[in-house]
Amino acid sequence: MSLTIGVDVGGTKVAAGVVDEDGRILAESRRETPARDPDAVVGTIVEAINELRAEREVEAIGVAAPGFVDESRSIVRIAPNIPGWKDRKLKAEIEERVGLPTVIENDANAAAWAEARHGAGKDEDELIMVTVGTGVGGGIVTGGKLYRGRFGSAAEVGHMKVISGGRPCGCGQRGCWEQYASGQALVREARTLAAQDRDAAERLLSLGDGTPEGIEGLHVTQAARDGDEVAVGAFGAIGVWLGVGLADLAAVLDPGCFIIGGGVSEAGDLLLEPARRAFSENLTGRALRPIAAIIAAQLGNDAGIVGAGDLARHR
Repeated sequence: MSLTIGVDVGGTKVAAGVVDEDGRILAESRRETPARDPDAVVGTIVEAINELRAEREVEAIGVAAPGFVDESRSIVRIAPNIPGWKDRKLKAEIEERVGLPTVIENDANAAAWAEARHGAGKDEDELIMVTVGTGVGGGIVTGGKLYRGRFGSAAEVGHMKVISGGRPCGCGQRGCWEQYASGQALVREARTLAAQDRDAAERLLSLGDGTPEGIEGLHVTQAARDGDEVAVGAFGAIGVWLGVGLADLAAVLDPGCFIIGGGVSEAGDLLLEPARRAFSENLTGRALRPIAAIIAAQLGNDAGIVGAGDLARHR
């Protein structure tokens, strides 16, 4: 059986796993990310790999990195959550230290590939995955292959401009989609609505410190599940923005389905139902064409590991 190691590098953790041909994780290793020390992050990746390969024979390594990866899947151009990773030749560094072929890929791309191969999209050759977390990320699979673009930077969908001169974004632009359809946007919306009607937000406020400023993302999800109308309204607003953006993507790429992942997607239909309605209402030529399904991701936090491991196998 062919085994690889997939490594998912995040701003707070490095998660690695031995991945088999069916996308199963046979063993795992997790460590905190020493994000303030870019060299130490590489060392942590190598430690996790060596721990896992000591027990099993593996053929290659895949690393899902949180940033822009070049067209050769070798260099991390920039990783916003790991200061100092700029034009980092990560493939060469890891190969030199572990002696195994290595593939580097953007983390959202890796997650999309995992869902396409072993998750919610395994029966669909044309799909777009959108990860709704603190920000919004994406990955595109077309013709059964991961689409990376000419320079490796395709599918940065969170930075589509949806409002000219809108909210400032961490990328330096204004009006990006992730400022309206992300976890941070959800919290912003919930705090604004709670400040306007504290009585309606009683349950939501009780989960925090009693003030709108104390509301966090988990509070919004729990309160919405408990029927808090303000929390439900916040999900509705974010879901509409999500659906509008998906309709724009469908106008360009016409996928068979959209897979929605990321932490915010764990709220399920609280997010997906308003997104589906807004998608249908805003889809170009909606009366004359099939409407792509909008479905929840299946692999959760394992998607980065599984996708990176599978990409290493098919390098």
